[in-house]
Amino acid sequence: METLNVGVIGVGHLGQHHARIYSELPQTRLVGVVDIDQPRRTEIGARFGVAHFEDRRSVLDQVDAVSVAVPTLQHREVVLDCLDAGVHVLVEKPLAVTPDEGRQMIDRARQKGLVLHVGHVERFNPVRDLVYDCISNPGFIECHRLASFQPRGTDVDVVLDLMIHDVDLILSFGLGKVSSVEAVGTAVLSPQVDFAHARIEFDKGCVVNLTASRVSTGRLRKMRLFQEDLYLSVDFLSRQGIVYRRANGTDVESAVREESIQAGDEEPLKRELQAFAQAIRTGAPGGVSGEEGLAALELVHAIKQAIRGKAHPLAGLSRVAL
Repeated sequence: METLNVGVIGVGHLGQHHARIYSELPQTRLVGVVDIDQPRRTEIGARFGVAHFEDRRSVLDQVDAVSVAVPTLQHREVVLDCLDAGVHVLVEKPLAVTPDEGRQMIDRARQKGLVLHVGHVERFNPVRDLVYDCISNPGFIECHRLASFQPRGTDVDVVLDLMIHDVDLILSFGLGKVSSVEAVGTAVLSPQVDFAHARIEFDKGCVVNLTASRVSTGRLRKMRLFQEDLYLSVDFLSRQGIVYRRANGTDVESAVREESIQAGDEEPLKRELQAFAQAIRTGAPGGVSGEEGLAALELVHAIKQAIRGKAHPLAGLSRVAL
């Protein structure tokens, strides 16, 4: 396939970066952008020298693929319209509001023979590549993802907004099937849950603790992982990590080797969009498939169900057996 004609539907905080990268990639040609906000679409269209539209249907007959970066509540409607028009789709995370909506989207993409990817961009963080091969049957993983409050994104709770990044990451580690979920959460500055903590058990024995907050004083994206003969600490913001390994030796000091990791500065979103284009052009595996996005969404909904299971959100732990 020659150069892909692409569009971006929704050019707010995230969508503008999709447009920028598509305009730079040699394998894609940005044809147009869509947004209901007239000044915004005019600005982004002018910035990249492309047409801008209010109605997404105006661009669908001109493109091979689109990025969908509209609010989550609109994902199902917009993605189904694009798939029905015969257009490949990368939709920003989460795949949909509910698993049922996500399954509709996956089924439609399969029926049409189209690529459907989900924008779990942390999978494309270069530091993940460096530590992924270290992970083998961990016993415990702890993730913290904290952010300061921003009104943008509060149409969904912090579990769908932030925690889902780490949910997708841990599911990519091959930990087995989820056996149980415990969770607490509370609303703080929005009508939705702004802070959440979850404990997930997998049938291979791994326990995962996840904490997500969008009412913190700063940003934090860290993971710690413990397994036999290895301890791993990763900072996804600085793209740094430390690995401690047990080596041959007669005492603790000589038996432990420390390795520092520093990943490169390649932009994760660029890598994600390159994988999307490559999947369309060659059918090569890569990117986060609709099915993988659905798995993350299903686990997130188990967490949300566990939070709702208590009369008071911080009264204790509620368990959901899967």
